[in-house]
Amino acid sequence: MDIDVLVVGAGPTGLMLACQLARRSLRVLIIDRHRGPSLQTRALGVQARTLEIYAKLGIAERALDLGKRGTGANIWAEQRHMARVPLGDAGKDLTPYPFILILGQDDNERLMGEKLRELGQSVAWNTELVGLTQDADKVTATLKLPDATTRTITAAWVAGCDGAHSAVRELNGITFPGAPYEHVFFIADVEASGNMIADEVNVYLFRAGFHLLFPMRGKDHWRVVGILPPDLRDRSDLTFDALIPRLRREAVTGLSFRSCSWFSTYRIHHRSAAQFRHRRCFLLGDAAHIHSPVGAQGMNTGLQDAYNLAWKLALVIKGEAGAGLLDSYQEERMPVAQKLLATTDRAFRLVISESPMAGLLRTQVLARIAAFALSLRWLQRYAYRTVSQIAINYRHSSLSETAETLPATAPRGGDRFPWLNGMGDFFRKLDDTEFNLILFGQTLPGAAVPGLESVCRIHSIPADLANDAELAKAGIPAISFYLLRPDGHVGLCGTRFDAGAVRRYFSQRLCFGSQDEFRPSEPRRQ
Repeated sequence: MDIDVLVVGAGPTGLMLACQLARRSLRVLIIDRHRGPSLQTRALGVQARTLEIYAKLGIAERALDLGKRGTGANIWAEQRHMARVPLGDAGKDLTPYPFILILGQDDNERLMGEKLRELGQSVAWNTELVGLTQDADKVTATLKLPDATTRTITAAWVAGCDGAHSAVRELNGITFPGAPYEHVFFIADVEASGNMIADEVNVYLFRAGFHLLFPMRGKDHWRVVGILPPDLRDRSDLTFDALIPRLRREAVTGLSFRSCSWFSTYRIHHRSAAQFRHRRCFLLGDAAHIHSPVGAQGMNTGLQDAYNLAWKLALVIKGEAGAGLLDSYQEERMPVAQKLLATTDRAFRLVISESPMAGLLRTQVLARIAAFALSLRWLQRYAYRTVSQIAINYRHSSLSETAETLPATAPRGGDRFPWLNGMGDFFRKLDDTEFNLILFGQTLPGAAVPGLESVCRIHSIPADLANDAELAKAGIPAISFYLLRPDGHVGLCGTRFDAGAVRRYFSQRLCFGSQDEFRPSEPRRQ
């Protein structure tokens, strides 16, 4: 085969997947039909879970330097401040990144593109997928090159990260049920001042809709998002100036605009692909699911799609696992996307409804309920865990196993293994290109688990007062073991270590050592 994986689409999802595969020394070709990276973007929020992944990729610090940390979100109703969600306090001890990072999609793409070049790969721009044929052992792809000629290549696997109009999805005949919202939205990059809370997200609710103001890098720099009024939706000559009087009336008291560097309008869809895998082709990110911008979840969800799939593809391509492992990608990620689609759709319909009753509910009832509810510490933490995506779990996955001896309050198979603040240095050193077996309060008889040395690293954490106190905060028994998948989710866990259970987990759940559907194109690379 010419390559191991053809990645179609060089947005955030495609770049993340290509970086993760390149880190594992696979032969990757990433293409994009556009002439170059996007210069303007609608995606803004980088959640804590994404920053945790960025840290493993080595780009988290650069992202923090480029972005703006949003430590709180403020809810306004008809120009009255109703509530503040303290993101920094709510996420404390849950993650090393207890905030939302305001960083445009274009900057995220630039960081991952730079990392990809460091790994010896680059994007083939102005290159389009125009044909696709799947065989039992390969995919034959026809590419349209920048000079309008075509080239045919063979790949073991194809990843469609090519957005809402995905060629990979369409060439595989996968349906994309859903519909657009009737509303038209606007986005603008502005320099402005007013009564908005500086350096924090400001959500303005009013009878006819909402406006969002995101703090950006630089003094008085804001990204404004909102709904176009019906009388402006069909104007071809619309400029941001036409919206300023409405913004002053509906959102920010004393609002003053000094400049607008970018203004655009767009429609939003809510759709989910009928399947995320068809034989040797996968769908990720917007090619698989698109939804409303409520909660800044879209880009982050696509990045987690890539992080979930990459390690599985690597094991299969290197001949260390059977291709049946790849079924778990759809099994795990489709429920996440469908739940997100349902919840964001319900919330979005409430905030965009134009009915008088919905407007009253939004500005009076909902705002007051939110103000009270978000003053409760436990609810703040629950909301933060949800929005930050650290609460996403795969408990019902075929790759998740929990021993009966483990207390119900402990992290379970499929959970993201919790961040233990007191052991932060240790967790930063965990290698996410392999499995990590962590033994708490016990040691392994011998140096390794026989037969698994190539894919699993073992760590023993001794029992002491400091460690035991840290474990107790997370509900982890002082005597326990956790087998972490490369993506940081728990594969297998229990109390007393059982080497036989670990070997069975790899052989039965991961098809370790099996060559059931696929032979690697070349020997395992070091």
